[in-house]
Amino acid sequence: MKSKNYFSKIASALFLLFAFNAFANNVEITGTSVSGSNITFNISWENSWNANVAPANWDAVWVFIKYQDCNTRLWAHAGLSTLSSDHTAASPLQVDPVADGKGVFIRRSALGGGNISSTSITLKMTGIGTGPYNFKVFGIEMVSVPQGAFDIGDGVSASTFNSISVNATSQSSGITSATIGGGGPSIPATFPMGYNSFYCMKYEISQLQYVEFLNSLTFAQQQSRVYSDPTSAAGTYVVYGGYAYRNGIVIETPGNNAAIPAVFGCDATNGVINNVNDGQSVAMSNLSWADLAAYLDWAALRPMTELEFEKVCRGSMPRVAGEYPWGDTNINAFYSTTVLNGLQPTEIANAEVNGRCAVALGTSSGAYGPLKVGVFATGTSGRSSAGAAFYGAMEMGGNLVERAVSVGNASGIAFNGTLGDGTLTPTGEANQTTWPSVTTATGIGQRGGEYVSPATFVRISDRASASATNATRNYTFGGRGVR
Repeated sequence: MKSKNYFSKIASALFLLFAFNAFANNVEITGTSVSGSNITFNISWENSWNANVAPANWDAVWVFIKYQDCNTRLWAHAGLSTLSSDHTAASPLQVDPVADGKGVFIRRSALGGGNISSTSITLKMTGIGTGPYNFKVFGIEMVSVPQGAFDIGDGVSASTFNSISVNATSQSSGITSATIGGGGPSIPATFPMGYNSFYCMKYEISQLQYVEFLNSLTFAQQQSRVYSDPTSAAGTYVVYGGYAYRNGIVIETPGNNAAIPAVFGCDATNGVINNVNDGQSVAMSNLSWADLAAYLDWAALRPMTELEFEKVCRGSMPRVAGEYPWGDTNINAFYSTTVLNGLQPTEIANAEVNGRCAVALGTSSGAYGPLKVGVFATGTSGRSSAGAAFYGAMEMGGNLVERAVSVGNASGIAFNGTLGDGTLTPTGEANQTTWPSVTTATGIGQRGGEYVSPATFVRISDRASASATNATRNYTFGGRGVR
């Protein structure tokens, strides 16, 4: 097959060496200090790359800052200078500011690969008055998706698009409904089709990332983003009302008086909160579209579209009928009950097999659940055995459903790529009016399958649920964002 030839050609490339053997959630930010408008910290992460061979991309960390007023105890999103000259990074890193000043991308400044040891970064903040303030620096691992044409559709999957290429003309002029197929309306040029460059989260949102999100919200905002009330007793599981589907987020310190927010932590083992085996790196499940939208808005990201989903998975490679996000037609089901080092940062599959995927369990039993993000990647895995998409994003198929903006209805194609602004409504909802409704979820579909779905749902081009409207929480729903 073409995909096998592709793997053999780039087996020694930097990208394979340093992307597919990555462990998840390995970004460490330490030593934060503030002087005037400058914030300085050290950042490190593992298995970084910047490669000039296919797929010729790099990884990066999306860094954004929240600050807390010590008098009101409220958190806000800090602005960052849009000028490169206002930020500094020690070798081997560089800081890439963004136009809206909501964060920066930190990445390798030259070709290379390997671990990034603790490296000093100084960023210039904007729009922050006199304190006193507390500051917290957040980092989310991303992969770059270069500008370029790509194939959609595969000719065999359910409700698949027509087998066409999305190119510069598509993005500048739109795509007619007859051209793209799939039963939806024509797509306007304002819709993010994936041709232009963007960044995609390397992993699905983890339980630890969701905890950090919850701990920066007000009491009223927290109420909207968890199942159990924030005033519940310490140790209360807040996602399902009990420990289920490997989700161990609990209340560490209860909120009170409908004013003081709760403090949340991870406790999958029902003992000491935030122990090493409490599931911090397990993918965050039971996210409604409103939950996911709130997280993405808070992090100044945005939802991906289903065309971007196919771009992230397939990249610039020719389509293969029935292919999965790791570029071939192999698929081997794997269940959470057979992992090694369960619920730990080192959780890993018990064997390395091409097409390994958390899929096709066929049961909703609470004893099962999603796996740690990046679970199939090892020091010896290739793209197929790691379950890695073309540009290095992990678990784009299986594990948890990817929520993507659909092109199957008018609500979906009205999306124009507006980015989150780091701020939520007083009740904890995303405030982006151009995003699909957080109340109805009309315009948000499902791609990539999950751990209880049939294997065919995992195919890159399977659109069986691409226009399915579901605003509720579900044990198979997770998510990630792009920018």
